[in-house]
Amino acid sequence: MVTGVALVVTARLLLADRVDSATAERAARVSAMVGGATDADLAAAVRSTPGDDIVVQVLDPSGAVLAASASVAGAGPVSPLRPAAGRMAREGRDVDEDEFRVVAVGVGRPDGTYVVLAAGSMDEVDDGTEVAGTALLVGLPLLTLVVGAATFVFVGRGLRPVEAMRREAAAISATNLHRRLPVPDSTDEIAALATTMNTMLDRIETATAAQRRFVADASHELRSPLSTIHAGLDILSAAPLPDHAAAQVTRMHRESGRMARLIDDLLLLARVDESGLNVRRDDVDLDDLVHAERDRITASRADLRVDVRAAPVRVTGDPHHLQRILRNLADNAARHAQTTVTITLAETAGAATIVVADDGPGIPEADRERVFDRFVRLDEDRSRQRGGAGLGLAIARELAAAHGGTVSVAPASGGGAEFQITLPKP
Repeated sequence: MVTGVALVVTARLLLADRVDSATAERAARVSAMVGGATDADLAAAVRSTPGDDIVVQVLDPSGAVLAASASVAGAGPVSPLRPAAGRMAREGRDVDEDEFRVVAVGVGRPDGTYVVLAAGSMDEVDDGTEVAGTALLVGLPLLTLVVGAATFVFVGRGLRPVEAMRREAAAISATNLHRRLPVPDSTDEIAALATTMNTMLDRIETATAAQRRFVADASHELRSPLSTIHAGLDILSAAPLPDHAAAQVTRMHRESGRMARLIDDLLLLARVDESGLNVRRDDVDLDDLVHAERDRITASRADLRVDVRAAPVRVTGDPHHLQRILRNLADNAARHAQTTVTITLAETAGAATIVVADDGPGIPEADRERVFDRFVRLDEDRSRQRGGAGLGLAIARELAAAHGGTVSVAPASGGGAEFQITLPKP
């Protein structure tokens, strides 16, 4: 809008300047004849031609009109300007409600100073300004609409490859690192960015594959010697030993069992990362699994109270994996509870819901998603002392996802943490 107004103002100034120039030129021509022209010559000089918007008057030294254009014949001077001989003066003046630009030129003669008055009409300027303003009012909205539509189309077309890259990047996760961003058929910066991102994904995929192979290979290689150590400790446990030696054997037996569980967890996660889980589809009574976990925790932690409220609920899935989900969450609750662990099983909206709650310190809101990452321990010292490796919750979420379910955490109503397992019913 500001640009349009500036254009109209500029057009008016240019038209006005043209009127000024034409008026000054006409005044100069007439003034050149005043010095030695007869009255007839002056009458011819001031006569207007068809289409001429400039009127001329020649004033004698007394100020009387000596000669004038036909349109102002018999009228008084159109301007009070009386410049000295050889000088020029200008002004704007309204005559009969019409605007004129007046140029006055003084001409010296022996009998005094004559004045040539030339008045150029501003009608052409007003008409041009009106046309330009009307064109601006009509054309500017249309131009804005056209430019906006063109911008939308061309910018949208230009950003289409970026949107395709964004969608593909959002779909890439740790389980499908083989996917790549689409590279547009161009040589611009967007194509260069897509190529660079794909090169980075190549490096990430290679590094991740090497890491997974290392974890899987190391876990497999450790299994055999660990089994040998565990078997040897079983034999030593049955042999008569001094008290201090028997205590060391018991401790080593417990630690070797912990290491065996850690290796099993690593192998399970390696299989998940490599090709996912093959889930059996059997009928599983979740209430039986809940009661089994209650009995297991009660037997190992006599100092804890385990409250169970379990309705009979049956789902379809792998009983071993479902038991593993519940066990990992129950072990986590028992590890952090002060006095009580509560396990609730119910059927809601066509899904089975298991809630495992404890009355421990709870989980800060900022860490409620991070606890499901691998090897995450919010309390490093306590987790190590109690046997936690930081894999249980990650495995529980992976196993639940393989069954089409979810695992989430929220603060328990009485303090502590509340983990919820949701599994679809057939």
